[in-house]
Amino acid sequence: MSRFIRAVLFDLGGTLMRPRGPWEPVEARADKELVNSLAESGFDLPPDFAGGFRWRLSRYYREREQNLFETTYFSVLRELLAEHNPEPINDARVRLSLDALYAVTQANWQLEKDAALTLRMLESAGYRLGLVSNAGDDKDVKTLARRFRIEGFFDFILTSAACSYRKPHPRIFELALAHWGFPSSEAAMVGDMPEADILGAQQAGIYSILFAPDSAATASVRPDAFVSRLLDLPELLNRLT
Repeated sequence: MSRFIRAVLFDLGGTLMRPRGPWEPVEARADKELVNSLAESGFDLPPDFAGGFRWRLSRYYREREQNLFETTYFSVLRELLAEHNPEPINDARVRLSLDALYAVTQANWQLEKDAALTLRMLESAGYRLGLVSNAGDDKDVKTLARRFRIEGFFDFILTSAACSYRKPHPRIFELALAHWGFPSSEAAMVGDMPEADILGAQQAGIYSILFAPDSAATASVRPDAFVSRLLDLPELLNRLT
């Protein structure tokens, strides 16, 4: 069945960018920078504050996957700090310390091969582009998009941290399409996560494209189409229309 696709939504992590290396040592360095920054800002911290923060994050991860509601890294960190600091929390200092953490983790991301070229080709072909990312921090995502020089390709960057809803919740897709006023039948979603990107798109009536550079056979949710290279997207979308 042919479709008239006017807009393409992209996931970020695992789709347009991928990690340079394992996350465990990176997170250890990031936690150290976070603790140092908080201490320099005058916060009272227990001896194993980093461990307590990671435990809170693990609980936060479980909860958000169950209810698809994003409460953000900032709120988790602020809540933990409030338990150890009787004085009112200075939000600007909390933000500054989170930025120190993200400065470390951002360095472990690299742009996916052919990502910029693919976006340029789609833009030249007249497609409208949007970025929809499950993320615990809105500023982190926008900083990465700006650093990789892909921010300008998108009409908008929508994160779960900004809108409170995580993929596959239908609301985040509804908010994305509302930026254009397009019906879901005229949009496609490109992502690497079967449950979040593919199932979420299908439930919203959006054509789903799984980015599977290794293998599409492992997908737990059957996509409408899959690509092993981002450069295959322009041809696939042209065939659809």
